[in-house]
Amino acid sequence: MAEVATDNAAVDDLLTRFERTTDEVFTLDELRTRLASGRRLRAKYGVDLTAPDMHIGHAVNLWMYRALQDLGHKVILLLGDFTTRIGDPTGRSRMRPVLPPEVIERNADDIMRQALSILRTDKDVLEIRRNSEWLDKLTAADLLSLMSTLTLDRLMSRDMFRKRAEVGTEIYTHELVYPLLQGYDSLALDADLTIIGTDQLFNEMMGRWLQERAGRPPQVVITTKITPGIDGQAKQSKSLGNYVGLGHPPREKFGRLMRLPDDLIGQYARVYTDVPPEEIQELEGAVRTDPMAAKMRLASEIVRRYHGDEAAEAEREWFTRTFRERKAPADAPVVVAPDEPTIYAVLRRAFPSDEKSNSELRRLLSQRAVEVDGEVVTDPDAPVAIPEDGVFVKVGKRNWFRVVPPDRSAG
Repeated sequence: MAEVATDNAAVDDLLTRFERTTDEVFTLDELRTRLASGRRLRAKYGVDLTAPDMHIGHAVNLWMYRALQDLGHKVILLLGDFTTRIGDPTGRSRMRPVLPPEVIERNADDIMRQALSILRTDKDVLEIRRNSEWLDKLTAADLLSLMSTLTLDRLMSRDMFRKRAEVGTEIYTHELVYPLLQGYDSLALDADLTIIGTDQLFNEMMGRWLQERAGRPPQVVITTKITPGIDGQAKQSKSLGNYVGLGHPPREKFGRLMRLPDDLIGQYARVYTDVPPEEIQELEGAVRTDPMAAKMRLASEIVRRYHGDEAAEAEREWFTRTFRERKAPADAPVVVAPDEPTIYAVLRRAFPSDEKSNSELRRLLSQRAVEVDGEVVTDPDAPVAIPEDGVFVKVGKRNWFRVVPPDRSAG
């Protein structure tokens, strides 16, 4: 079993790294003492399974857990299969719909795949658990005993519940129990610490409280910074489309980051990269003189963190060639032209019917969003002349195709 690093230099370095992404620590003295204790800490990473997708905002916590693993501490990846059946009421103005078991299991598989792309997987530093292991076993007497430790006033002190009560929105009893059950997870796992977004603070402080009542050392709770999404507005969300997903390929990550408002470049560099602080200061200075170059550096660093140096350089080169020099990418997908190649027939070949409908293709043409070798085409019946080496068709800002004659498909 690997040893746990406890020397002052290792602890100080970890805390310095954590400062970049940490909002608050409850408490810093407890955290420092435990890191220096020589004991392998149990760091709980609880995941709600309502949705299958994770983004770089979620990964902030994952990289912090990875840093703990690198010092020899154990991360418990806790899949909230039981609590997902209730639905985390955090930030909700109404009750969440209950998901069927098969969807929860599918989401769990997707979450594990994404989380384990960052976390180390050796058994010394990783444990995977589900909270149904203990919550399914709670009897009615156990639950009543647990609930008897908590007053309604304490639960209603939570902002989200209070606001719903003030406007007359219904609050269901099982929603009130959710924070208690999430806190109980920390008791069941004997967690030493947990790293969360600020929206989970109430639930995890409940864990500290339950541990103290049981006569155990309370877990350290670290909250991390939440940034606006790539639209500069609300936090990252799939429903808003303003996120950079862990599952996005390198090109999609790079392209999405290039939409980021200039005033967020420094903040994203601090929170989502491991670029040294002095280089981030240089990057922030570059925003004032060459914001496009600064944004490309940021996008490169984030792609590098998830996909490596080669992918980062390839995507930077592709973006420069395609968008700054307005040249078609060399690796554009090849589309074999139909026998009578009108632009509409070419587009129909390029896009599957379940991706774009006939009316969508015609709308793209009418909106001047289609170019053939740099020339805008709006007439769906316009013929497309296709030379021996093919012709490039651009659709919207980012879709390119190389259309070749009917008698060849490559080269």
